[in-house]
Amino acid sequence: MSLMTTDEEDEHRAGQIGRVLVDDATDPTAQARDLPLDAHLHTKLSPDSSVHIDSYARQAVERGIAEICITDHVDFVPGTPAFDFVPFDVRERTVRDAAERWGPDGVAIRFGVEITYDARHETAIRDHLRSHAYDFVIGSVHVYEESPFHASRVAAWVDGRPLDEIVAPYFGEVLLAIRSGLFDTIGHLDVVKRYLHPYLTAADLGERPDILEPVLQALVDSGVALELNTSGLRQAVGETYPSALTVTRFRELGGSRVTVGSDAHRRDLLGWRLADAYDALRRAGFESVVFRRGGEPVRIEIPAGRGGVAAP
Repeated sequence: MSLMTTDEEDEHRAGQIGRVLVDDATDPTAQARDLPLDAHLHTKLSPDSSVHIDSYARQAVERGIAEICITDHVDFVPGTPAFDFVPFDVRERTVRDAAERWGPDGVAIRFGVEITYDARHETAIRDHLRSHAYDFVIGSVHVYEESPFHASRVAAWVDGRPLDEIVAPYFGEVLLAIRSGLFDTIGHLDVVKRYLHPYLTAADLGERPDILEPVLQALVDSGVALELNTSGLRQAVGETYPSALTVTRFRELGGSRVTVGSDAHRRDLLGWRLADAYDALRRAGFESVVFRRGGEPVRIEIPAGRGGVAAP
């Protein structure tokens, strides 16, 4: 694949592929400034993004975001969008070369990955991670055509079922991902609420915090970091993945490792609402986020609150 096409040419391609729903954020005032880290970003090396890595790097320099992590999608289920989409060596070379280009300008660029976890393919994922070195690894459960949460199935799936049964397939897979020991963090922990909307709302799920309790306890027990992902704030659910209340509960259970990411798939979404996410983490009692740069995890201090809009 060519790496030289423009963002404008690629936006049509990314829109046609469409891993999930399209973000509807348009407010430039929500773009963060002067923050230490955005640990979840997608470039044109993901099938649902069009962004050149230099677009993110340039914005990071201009807006004072000190460190970014490129976490392009990798899938292991044949036929899914990021299955054999771009070879590892191309992805690594693209990110490492950008890190060399932009390092002198004051932005550190890390080579990460977002792997779609599917328990049926855990052995393949494990083998891949043993033989391919990333700085930071996100494991996520995504919704594809065979899922009960796919747009073609979700209405029938929800109809007549109790909430516990509705969300069980999703959170059951998340639990397996956590317990696999493969990942530094779990991406957009409760993103299932995106696909349940409008049949079930974030408020409906918020009334049942007990549903997330086993997942949060598994994170605490395993040492896997909780990601506070701001992409939900620009989608119909209108809150972070997970909500600020869930972050607080994670802390109450003894959780000590959190990380943060915008999950941007568009060039204008780098750092989107991240100041609010950092503020929410601080209010929950966290003083640092956890990140890995290829070795042991490091702690990065959460900046002092700046009075932004609270993440719900």
